[in-house]
Order: sequence, then structure tokens, then C-alpha cells
Amino acid sequence: MTLMINKDSAVLQGAFLLADKLCHPSSLSSLLKADWSRVGNPVLEAVREISRQDKLSAHPTTTSAGWIKKVVCVVWLKLLCRETGEDVEMAWRENPFFPLQNGLPEVNHVVLLEMVKSMAAAQTFASFLSYLPHSQICTELERLVQHVRSSPTREDDARLFLEVWWELWKGPDEEKVGGEDSMETMFARQVAHLSSKSSNLSPQAAKRLKLDPSDLPSPTTDVLYILFQALKDIKDHISTTDLCLQALSVSLDALYTTFLIDQAVILPPKERIHVLSKVVSIRERNDEKLSPELIREAQRDLRASHTPSQFQPSRMQLGEAFKIITDLAQFWQSSGLVKACDSTNPSYSAFKLEQSVQRVLTALQKAEVPETTDKDILRGLLESLALPATESSPEVNARVTAIIISHRLDDYQSFAVLFACEQSWAACEDHWMDCLEKNQAAFQQCDTLIRLTSTLMSKLHSDSANVSHCRKLMKVIADIFSALSLEDKNKALAAMLRLSSRGFFGCSVPSAVAEGFEQELNMAFNCIIQGGGGASTAVSQGNLNTAVSLVARVAFQNPEAAVKSCCHSAIFNKGAFSLMAKILQQLPGLRGQREKQKEAQNDEEERKEAEECVGEGKDAVSGSGLFCRCLQEIIKTRSLSANEKEQFLKCMGLLMMPVMTVEGEERRQSFVPPQEVVNMFVLPNLSTMGQSSFDTELSLQLLHTALSVESDLSPHWVLDSSPFPLLYVLSQLHNQILRCWEQPAEGTVHHWSMETKELLVSVLTMLGQVVGAEVAAAPSSWSRALFWLYNKMEELDWTVRFHLKPVWGEHFKNEVPSSLLTVCDLPEQTWTGLDLPQYGQGTGLLAWMECCSISDSLQSTMLSHLSLDQRRVDHVSMFSKGLLVALTQTLPWCSISQWTRLLRVLRELIISGRLHVPFSLEYVEYLPLLDLRRFSCELRLSVLLLRVLQLLCGSSCSHWLPVDGWAHIGRLYAHAVRDMMNSVRAKLPLPSSGALTVSASMSPKTPASRDANPSCTSIKSPKMSRETQKAEDSALKSKESQMEEEEEMETVPCQEVLFVLSQLFCHVQHIQVMMPGGQCEPLFLSSLEILSHYEAIMAAFPHSSNPLESDNTRHFFSTITDNLESPEMKAVLQQKIAQLVSSAA
Repeated sequence: MTLMINKDSAVLQGAFLLADKLCHPSSLSSLLKADWSRVGNPVLEAVREISRQDKLSAHPTTTSAGWIKKVVCVVWLKLLCRETGEDVEMAWRENPFFPLQNGLPEVNHVVLLEMVKSMAAAQTFASFLSYLPHSQICTELERLVQHVRSSPTREDDARLFLEVWWELWKGPDEEKVGGEDSMETMFARQVAHLSSKSSNLSPQAAKRLKLDPSDLPSPTTDVLYILFQALKDIKDHISTTDLCLQALSVSLDALYTTFLIDQAVILPPKERIHVLSKVVSIRERNDEKLSPELIREAQRDLRASHTPSQFQPSRMQLGEAFKIITDLAQFWQSSGLVKACDSTNPSYSAFKLEQSVQRVLTALQKAEVPETTDKDILRGLLESLALPATESSPEVNARVTAIIISHRLDDYQSFAVLFACEQSWAACEDHWMDCLEKNQAAFQQCDTLIRLTSTLMSKLHSDSANVSHCRKLMKVIADIFSALSLEDKNKALAAMLRLSSRGFFGCSVPSAVAEGFEQELNMAFNCIIQGGGGASTAVSQGNLNTAVSLVARVAFQNPEAAVKSCCHSAIFNKGAFSLMAKILQQLPGLRGQREKQKEAQNDEEERKEAEECVGEGKDAVSGSGLFCRCLQEIIKTRSLSANEKEQFLKCMGLLMMPVMTVEGEERRQSFVPPQEVVNMFVLPNLSTMGQSSFDTELSLQLLHTALSVESDLSPHWVLDSSPFPLLYVLSQLHNQILRCWEQPAEGTVHHWSMETKELLVSVLTMLGQVVGAEVAAAPSSWSRALFWLYNKMEELDWTVRFHLKPVWGEHFKNEVPSSLLTVCDLPEQTWTGLDLPQYGQGTGLLAWMECCSISDSLQSTMLSHLSLDQRRVDHVSMFSKGLLVALTQTLPWCSISQWTRLLRVLRELIISGRLHVPFSLEYVEYLPLLDLRRFSCELRLSVLLLRVLQLLCGSSCSHWLPVDGWAHIGRLYAHAVRDMMNSVRAKLPLPSSGALTVSASMSPKTPASRDANPSCTSIKSPKMSRETQKAEDSALKSKESQMEEEEEMETVPCQEVLFVLSQLFCHVQHIQVMMPGGQCEPLFLSSLEILSHYEAIMAAFPHSSNPLESDNTRHFFSTITDNLESPEMKAVLQQKIAQLVSSAA
């Protein structure tokens, strides 16, 4: 940036030229101090004119300050350029100040310093001075001192010296300095440029530039030494109390910051604001107006007084400096300058001196400096001031802080925290609220926001709460919160929860305030639900962010109310559970994390309480999070429908999944820890004695979901949820479910289903694996609990223990009924028999079948150790009959997974020849010439199941089961039929649609094109009639078609599949007619599935059945279906049969 010549610059240059003329016969380059008053007026007038200021003062306007800075900079650089002998040819290109600087006459340092004094530009001079190299600073200070001491020395010279000293100590004003293009930066750059040029000068040029001896700087480079010596030299010229006190204050602060502190002393914001308020109060009494500039300067003074000096002494010692100060104090005291202050009009200089003396005395005491006369002199000085106590009122404190915040003065964010929490300041409602509303950005920190929240809560809970003011403040706080980043919002939410789970409404508040919040809460959730929180699971990121912000805003005001609304929406609004889970996962601050130091204690308490809950059926709420408490409260007050339970489970499953909510987190976290869910909703409700509105099946589903969540905790969280009592209770429940078809005792609440049994087995297995892994890792720690649990198992069914095999490990043998050992060769090292009354002689296969159904590993063991001599026909026959009876006894109590295992066992036994199932032709008059070997297993298995169902439906067994039990039998048999159908499908897959199209196009019913058989066309006689040609073509095609059919019949077992399907259909119909009620829907659906596949086979392979066979099949199927009791089922099946035959024809 180059300074361009304009009208103002010309005015300034003209003023300097006029001043130079007024010096005639001399010039400004040799001006004496005494002559400035005679020649300097044109320059000062010019500065006043171009800065549009009537009078040059210590508080210039921005324009005035800019021109004063420019004038000082240009004049000083002109002096430095003359000293270094700057080349004009280079200067006009490199020096940005050249146009203005070159138009000025030659000047000396008297002009510069007198101009600084006259324009009250000590701060500007000190600012430029601080940009010089250290040695140059010392040189310029020596020149200043020499100028001050030179005749005539007046009081304003001493004032200039003290002001430059203190401004130098404060350092450059960063706000006024600016950036790279600032005047100070350009000055520093030019000085550096001149210094480098000077160092490169030849010896001859250096001789030409030799300064006068009077201008040579002192060899010392100790800034403090120069200043203290100068103060001592000009003590006689300080003739007013104010200047005397200023000199003592500045020198004491210089001593303190140079010798007594080695790092900045950080005062608390409250202490700083008290000091600043006192400064303001004193200055206002001296007719100074409160302004941001006044406070900023007071802050700079305060900071400089507590920051180590940048000028380290090389010559001056603490004792020497201290001695100079005390000597000066005594001198001025004896001169009557140090005296008691006027209580009605206290002096700012006296206040500063008091602060300085107290700082020094405190520092000396901390440093344990021995008592000396000098310290006594300082104490005497302090007492002699007799400063009146200056108290800062809350109003002044609030006003000063508001200005600091509004104008973003130094450390305004710390003052914002103070402003937010001072109750006495908040009493100035209008002024306080006005500052908050206009400066919300200054309060956008978590700590500040929480302090502000505490202030609001105090107002709300006071007897004389101003409702309008409180509502306005609540809105301001909510707006400030809404402007935070998501990470800071979560921090603020966590802090609010530590403060109160009900936020602003922790105690009773005015109804108008509560109503306003209720409206905002309802509006927020209505917007969320209507904007995408319904059945649609696809929510855009923008909508999700909006929803998160809305929930966070109301949650900060009342976390409990917001979380309750989330819970309510997740359960009762169809499809909203997914969005609510996503929202809550974005707000981990609502998890309500416990304080670290209380975690261990709370965990122990929760473990004890959980154990009590398991035994007594109590609710576990201690230590639980806000979400779970709200959820439990909702569930207690309303019974849930099946759909609502499903939404509840899905929402909990999502919230238990660990997610990375905030970037930079050490690990993923669940919004609701699985341990908390188990302790809150599972343990209290699984008690056999507990009467809870929360049903057991839902508890088991929750436990299953919790155990399914991956955990990287070590040890596993399950260990804090009473794992062994929990395993025992689950085992008790399993023991009860084993008798689910028995008539329940009078007064029994629970009705168990096979689905519950399936779920319970899965939960037992998962929990057993987790606990087993922990036991294996530290067996000695768990030995007592392990033996306790094993002994407890004695009162339960023997099969229950096998579900806890991972827990037992190798500590115990497998205990089974003794009868099992008669049919199975099991090693004595790991197996032992139990004498159980219900397992007498001949029940070995029953126990064997039960073992096969428990687990895959146990099934494999049973099959591999089965004791059966296949070479003896009587053994195989006896085994087959016994297995039929055992299967009949086992079937009704099997869950789907157990039944699947048993079907696998039956297949294995049939295929291996160990199980003999004679296949009789009960539904056919004659056996067609078919190869049924590949379908032997399916046919035998179907016959075996028919025999089992015939036994079950017989008069001796039909009373075993209630209606629900027979329905379960129907579902199990339908599952087996589906399994056999899948096996049949695998052996003859249906061709694709493309294959079907080709087959149809090549069938005899589709006329071939004339080019289809080139051999025929080649021998065709042109004299042959058209009718004869057609007859020959037809004969050829019939022959080809017959050959294709014979080949297809030989390679594709389509007729065999139809036969197998007809047998399966007959078996299913037979069983449906036999079963009590005769209206088993699963069997009806199985019949429809068989008929549909029958139809698909006939369509895919048209020659698998001729018209006569199709007609016989229709008649046969219809005859069997006529036996069904349900007219609706009968009508549907017969319609399907009719369609089946029609499509084949």
C-alpha cells in the first residue's frame, strides 16, 4: 500500500514548510525544544483541520487518530531515513510513505517528540516504538529521556514520559493495530528494510552517516534501567499529586511485572469486573462518560498490571528498583504531594496506586522476602493515601459487563458466564434481558447456558416471579440452545439432566409458563409425526435433523416431558418407532449418564436390588436412565396391544444397538444400555411371584434382544444383572412350559405357548453361552454360584440342565434317566444315570428322543451312540415299534425347532435302515409301474407320521391335549409336510418359463412350420396333392412326438412325483378328518399347497397323466375330501381339484 498525495496531505506538507520558514534563519532540522511553541502551531492546526477535530485530546475520533498516527509515522520514518542515508532513487519505489515523506522539510527528534506531546499521541508513539528492534527501542527511549530532561522541563514533559512508559508496558493495542496493511505493520517493515540497508553500507558511507555525539545512544540495553534512572532524574519536575501518584503506580507495576511474577496472573471474572466497575465509578465521578473505549482501556491497564514484562532487565536489580521507588515515595511525601484523597472525588491515579502497592506487598509476602524498611515505606504510602472504600453496585457491574459482552471486548465469553449467573444483576430485569436478547451469540456455550438456566429456575421458583419476564427469558434460552451445534446441545442436555430431570419445571411454576411449554411440546411432536414420523421408515437427513432440533429444544426445557412424548410416539403412533429411535440416538445427552465417581457404588447397589427384584418381583428403578423411567411409567398406566408391543420391542432393539453419535467418540454407545433394560423391564417381571402388567413373553423378547446386542465390555454387562439368579428363574419358567398342555392350576395367571418355549430356549442358550465364557475365564471366582445353580436344577426337569451346558463346562457329568443308558452306549466318564419315577422300564427311547430334540450337538451324540444291532431283524422291528410310541409321546411337547431336529433324526434313521417303516398301498387299488426308490424316504416318513397321528387321535390318547394342543399338533404336522414337499421339489424342480414355452412350441398340438423338417420337403413330389402332403406330415410329427414322450417319461420322474403328492394329500386329509374338531387350518393350507404343486407338475409335464388317469384322480381326491367336516374348506378344496383336472384335460 502506497500513501497517495491528496488535498489533506498537501495541507500537512504546507504546514510543515510554513513551520520551517518560521524557524528562519534556522530550520526544523535544528529546532530547539523551547522554540516549538513558536513554530509548531501551523502543524497542529493542519492536523486539526485534516482530522476534522476542534481540539486535539487524549481521546481522539477515529479519523483524527488515523491522521495523528500517519503524521507520527511519516515524521519518524523521515528521521530514520536520514540517519540511514536512504537512497532517493530506491526510496520512491520501495517506501510506501515516500510521497508524503518526501514533501516534508528535514526535521529532528525535537519536532517528533514535541508533536507527540502536543497531539496527546503517547499511545501512538509507544505503539510504533514497540515495533522497533530492542536496541533501537533503547536508543529512542534515551532520546525521549534526553528530550524530557532538556530545558525547559515542564510537567507535561514528565506526563509524556510516564504515558509512553505505561503504553510501552501495555504493548500494542491489537484491536487498533489491524492486519498486514496497518500503519504499524508498514512502519515495522520499513524500519526493518532501513536496518538491512544500513548494515550493508560501505565503511566510507558509514563514516559519512556518523551521528553527532549528542545524538549517540547510551550503551545500555536495559529498558527498565533507562526508565527508572530517568524517573529519578525528573522527580523535581513532578509537581502535582496526580502525576506523582501516576509515577509511583507505573514504576511499581513495572517492578511487579518484571521481578515478582513469571507468568500471567489470571484474575477470576468476578474479581475483574469489580475492579473495572470501580474504575468506571471513579471516572464517572470525574465527568467521564461510560463507553466501550473507557472499559477497553481499563481492561488493557488491568491486563498489563498482571502480565510479565516483555523487557527483561540486564542491569537493574529488584533491590535497586525497589530502593528508587521508596526514595521517590519519601521524597514526594516530604514534598506534600502524597496525601489523603478527597472522599467525594476520588482520583483514578490514587486507585491505581493502591492496587499497585497491594499487588507488590502481596507478591513480596508470597516470595517470603524479609521485612525491610522499604516494605514499611510502601505500607506507609498505602495508609497515607487514605482511599475511601469504593464499592461497585450490582447495577454498575451489570452495565459494565453488558458493554463488554455487547462490544465483544477482551474475554467477553467469561463475562457472559458471570452475567448469566449473577442473581443480583438479573434483578435489573429490563437492562439484563435487553443484553441477553441482543447478544445471544455471546451466550452460546454450554457452561454459560446452564448458568443462565439456573438463573431462570431461581426466578421461576421465587414467590414473586414475573411471568412475562420468565416466559421471555425461557424463549431466549431456548433460542440460544437451538443455535448450538449438535455436540454442544448434547453436552447442554446432559448438564440439564444433572440439574433437574424436569428442567425448568423441577418445582411448581406459574401456570401460564407451563401452558406455553405444553403448546410448544405438542406442536413440536405434531410437526414431527406429520412430517414423516408415521408408517414410512424412509426419513430424509434434512427431516431427521429438523426433528432432532425440535426434540432437543423442548427436551432442554423439560427433558422428562420430551422423553415421555418420544416414548408415547414410539409405542402408539404406527411406524413412528424408527424415527423416534433415530432422534434419540442423535441425542445421547438424554441418556442421563451417571457421574464417574458414583458408578462403582451405584453398580453394586443395582446388583443387590436386581437380585431382590428377581426374588420378590419388585420394580428396579434406582440408577435407571430417564428414558427407561418414562417408558415404564407409560407401560404401567396402559395395557399394550400386540402391535404396540411390537413397536415397543423394535424401538428398544434400535436404541440398544451401539452407534457412533458424535465424531471423535472413543467407542460406540447405546442410547439405552442393555443392562439397564434388563434390570428395569426383565428382572422384576420374570419373578414367579411377581404380578406385573408387563407380560413375561415381552420380558423374554426384551432379554433376547438385549443379549443379541454385541458388547465389547469386559467383563460382560450380564454379570451386573444377577446372572445366576436370572438363569435359575429362566430355568423355572422352562420347567413350567414343559407342562404347557397340562391343565393349569386354579388361579394361575400365565398361559404358556410353544412360541414362548422357543424364545425361552433361545434366551437360555444365549445367556448360558455368555455366562459360560465368563465362568471359564475365571472359574475360581464363580465356583460357589455355579454349584448353587447346579443344585437348584435338581428340583427341575432333567432336560433343563442341558440348555445350560455352556455354563457347566467340564465341571459336571451329563445326568440323564437311567433308562436312556439301556438304549444308548454313553461313556461313564461324562454320563451318569438318574433314577426318575416317570422314566421306568421301557422309557429309554422316550428319553433318547427328548435328548435328540434339545440341541444339534446332543442329537449327533445320540445318533452316534445308539445301541442297535441292525443284523437282527427282531431288534430293528422292536426298535421301530418303540420309536413309534416314543415319537407319539414326544411330538405334542415339541417346539418347531425341536420338531425340526426330530424330523432330521427320523430321516437319518430311515435312510440308514435302522428305522423300519412298512409302506402299504392304502389309497391305491394297484401299484403303477413306477420307480419310487428315490422317494422312499418321503413316503416312509409320511406313513410314519400317519401312524403317529393315528395313535394320538385314537381313543387311548385323544384326551391328552386341550384344543390349543391339537392346534399345535396341526402346525407341527404341517411343518413336516412342508419339509417333505421341499424335498420332493428338490428332486424334480419345475422348469423355467422359457423352458415351458419351448416345450409348448414343440408339442404335437402346435403346428410346425413348413421349414421345420427339411428332409420331408426335399423328397416331396410336386405332383402330390395338398391333402396327401398334409397326411404324411401329420404322421411324421406324431411319430416324432411319441418318441419325445417316451424319452421324457424315461428321464423325468414326473409320474412318480404325482404319485407321491397324491399319497401326501391323502395322508393329510386322513389326519385332518381324524383330528378333534377337523378344522385345522395349517393342514387345510398344506392340502392346497399339495394340489397347487400337483397342478404345476401336470402343466409342466403334460404327458405325466393321461385323461383317464386325470379323471380317476379327480374322483379319488373329491371322494377323500368329502369326509371333511368344514363345508368351507371342502368347497375350496373341491374347486381346486376341479381346476386341477380341467387344466390337465
